[in-house]
This record gives sequence, structure tokens and C-alpha cells, in this order.
Amino acid sequence: MKIVAFWVNLTFVAVISSYAFASPHWSHEEQEEWGTIEDVGKPLPLNYPFADCAIGIHQSPVDLSGIEFDNKINRLKPRYPADMPAFYNSGHAIQVNTSLDYAGYLVIGKERFPLIQFHFHAPSEHVIDGKAFEAELHFVHVRDDGRMAVLGILIEVGEENEMLQTILDHMPQEAGVENTASQIKVNPAKLLPLHRQHFYTYAGSLTTPPCREGINWYVSTEPITVSEAQLLQLKSFHTNNIRYPQPLNGRVIMTNDR
Repeated sequence: MKIVAFWVNLTFVAVISSYAFASPHWSHEEQEEWGTIEDVGKPLPLNYPFADCAIGIHQSPVDLSGIEFDNKINRLKPRYPADMPAFYNSGHAIQVNTSLDYAGYLVIGKERFPLIQFHFHAPSEHVIDGKAFEAELHFVHVRDDGRMAVLGILIEVGEENEMLQTILDHMPQEAGVENTASQIKVNPAKLLPLHRQHFYTYAGSLTTPPCREGINWYVSTEPITVSEAQLLQLKSFHTNNIRYPQPLNGRVIMTNDR
């Protein structure tokens, strides 16, 4: 499993590619208490590793309404070649971890953000005017300097997605298990919408503990489709694995799509 390390609040933290700690235990059902979960045996303030979930003011997800148009937003260029990844059931989501030598990345303006993993939530975490989509896909990118960008793809029921089926068919059913031996090729680009240049963007956080802020969020305005059967199969792994929308607290959601 790929591990990325960076500095957070002067504390060196090792973040597994699922961007969720294995300890202490947390669940989506108890998300209102994430900030008060204690890591017994750690000194103050390290004994509350998820404190940002409670005290952070730029948290994600959000309701993508009340947007402002700006045609000068940096363009996005996903460069996601095929890979032979690992299929990982984190216990919170099904996830695809890219290989250690994977060359895929997201270009934002003139900067590159390497793709380290992508995973699914059902229903969607981001909503529009309070309305959720059937599911949501998050492409997680982390640079060597620790800066992160997440590209969110909303999902609705429609035509079947062949690439999603490949992922579902090779995903371990048991939580905490990673399938690294399948040698199956996955092309993440086939999980992107046809028109990739229109999106919402805002400053946010991880949507699971430790809820780290400073994340550049981009959510495509065009959803992709999966079949009803695929949605049911996706939910057979995890359902309602979402965080509820968080207050904007003065943030502005921008879009380049009229």
C-alpha cells in the first residue's frame, strides 16, 4: 500500500493512501463525534487526532449551490494512463491504489498532482441545492510537498460503465483486505465524463478523519453513469459511507460552467 508523508500542524503524519487512519476506530455513523475521538496513550494535543473534524472551518463536502462564475479558473488536465493497481476495501470505501511507479497525474494550471488512489461513496457526498446523486468518485492526488487535490465525479444511473465493472469484480468483499495479485489493467480515464473542463472548485478538507484542511477541491459539473445493477453491486460493499454537507463559513464556490 502506498504511503505518503507530510507535515500537518507541525506534526509528522503518515497517511495511508485511503487517507484514513487505521487507529483509532471511526465510522460514518458516529461522524458527529469524530472530533472528540481520543487516541489513548498519546499526549495532548495528539490524543485528539481528528480534532479538525470538529473545529475546522473549511470542511468538506459542501452543497454546490450559490456558485459564482469565473472563466479565468485554472484549467484541469487529467492524465490518467492505464495501470495495474491494487484493489483495496478500506472498511470505509472501495478503493483503487495506483502502483508505486504509476505515471498518472492531474495538471492544474502549470502544476502536476500525482494520482495515488481513487475511491467511491454512495450516495454522493457533494449535493446541489440539497439533492444528492446516486454515488460519487474521488480521485485523490498528493504532491511530494504534501499539497493535495481531489477531483470529484458525480454518478447517476444510466448506461453501464465497463471500467467500473472491472473494479467491482476484483474488489475484496472483506474490509481491510487488498488484492494486489490480480494483474488486471485499469484505465482511470474511462471513469471520467466526456466533457472534463467544466467543474466547481473551492477550498476544503478531506471528508474522512483526520479531516485535514487545505485541500483543493474540483467537482465535475457533468456526471458519469453506471447501471442500476452496478449501483447495487457498489452498495453491497459500503452504503451511506458519506459525510454530511458542511457549512461554507464564508467560502465561495466558483465554476467555469454557465
